Amino acid sequence: MLYYIKKYPVSLLVILVVIYLSFFRPPSIGEVEIPHLDKLVHFCMYFGVSAMLWFEFLRAHKWPLPALRAWIGACLCPILFSGVVEILQEYATDYRGGEWLDFAANSLGVLTASLLAWYAVVPWFGRKFRGQATQS
Repeated sequence: MLYYIKKYPVSLLVILVVIYLSFFRPPSIGEVEIPHLDKLVHFCMYFGVSAMLWFEFLRAHKWPLPALRAWIGACLCPILFSGVVEILQEYATDYRGGEWLDFAANSLGVLTASLLAWYAVVPWFGRKFRGQATQS
C-alpha cells in the first residue's frame, strides 16, 4: 500500500475528493438553470481522475511503457470504480441516487482522458524520455 501512496499521491487525493463529492449530502440550492449540469460535473470529475492516473503512471514507469497495465489502471479501473460508486449511491444512501446517465458521463470522462493521454501525452513523454536517454 505504501508503494501506491508514494507513486500516486495526487491520484489518491483526487480519488478521495471524488469519493467525498459522491457521498456528502449536498446543500439545497434550489432549481439550477443549467440543464444537465450534474452530468458535466461527473464528466469533469472522472476526466480528472483518469488524467491524473495517466500522468502519474507515465511519471512513475520506465520506458517502454507496460501499456496494458496503463489502460487497466487508468481507464478500466476508474470506469469500474464509477459504477461501484453509482450502485452505492443508489442502495447505500437515502439522499443520493445512482443513474445510468451519470455512469455514462463518468465513463465518457475516463475515455476522453485516456484517449487524450494515449494519443497526445504518451508520445510527448516518449520524446522527452528518449531525448534524455540519447543525451546521456
